[in-house]
Amino acid sequence: MNALDISHDVGATVTVRDGGTELFRYVYHPDTVQLESPKPYIHPLRTRAGKVVSLFRPHDHVWHKGIAWSLPHVGEENFWGGPTYVHGRFYVQLENNGTQAHRGVVTLNRADGTATFTHDLDWITQSGKLFFTERRTLRASLVSPHAWALTFETQMTNVSGTDVAMGSPTTKGRENAGYGGLFWRGPRSFTGGQFVTEEGMGGDEVRGRRLPWMAFAGRHDETDAQSLVLMVDDAANPNHPPQWFARTEEFACLNPAPFFSEELTVEAGATVRFRYGVGIADADASAAPALADAVREVLARSDTITAAGEPA
Repeated sequence: MNALDISHDVGATVTVRDGGTELFRYVYHPDTVQLESPKPYIHPLRTRAGKVVSLFRPHDHVWHKGIAWSLPHVGEENFWGGPTYVHGRFYVQLENNGTQAHRGVVTLNRADGTATFTHDLDWITQSGKLFFTERRTLRASLVSPHAWALTFETQMTNVSGTDVAMGSPTTKGRENAGYGGLFWRGPRSFTGGQFVTEEGMGGDEVRGRRLPWMAFAGRHDETDAQSLVLMVDDAANPNHPPQWFARTEEFACLNPAPFFSEELTVEAGATVRFRYGVGIADADASAAPALADAVREVLARSDTITAAGEPA
């Protein structure tokens, strides 16, 4: 398999390529308006064959941006974007749209077939208060001639001076709307696709189920090609296995949601850690179990890399 290449547009983006194919672009300093809770995001996201499997700023939810670490209820702050769910009032636009601001690069390298980017961020409320600090790592690796994997790792430290409860619209009273966390929005053509889990294939009825991994099998317009996007929740994550916020009928999305129906309180000064594996393949639904195994192996190798002293 080819070696990956990583390039850096300083102060803006990091791009990882597989030969002539741009696998993904990570925009860590976006020009997002405050209403959409500015945050780093991955878009475009591509398969090894070059098929785009992400969507940027769809008109129905303009704060959805490819893959992003998005949290709708961090205490009373909104780091998701747009209005906040308020029980009894539905969604209300408040002045609470926070920013995940890039602070500095820690690691940018390629070694042993992987491409790695680590940076530090500050989570700042709309009123200007520093709420959390974060160290985030993205690591890409090739797993087969038709697939590659991305690991996403975050360590968030509560520097607000008070305990903070992370939750979702469901923890605030809206049934089966437990979104929040690592969120992927798929192409329009994926609408009506299939979910694949260790229990088989399904549709929107899987939302809210507790599962260690889930994949989305979709088709592309023009070419009719099939692609597979899969997410694996690391066994060490809080509330593993997570409940999933997933849609196929209204639009395509996957989200292992750690606060779907239960808040997680991060004490003042404490650090919470999450890690995920994302598999992207030029394949149909039948390839999902093998891709899940391959992504779990990548997560296991990431343990070795971290133990060797590279920043988590």
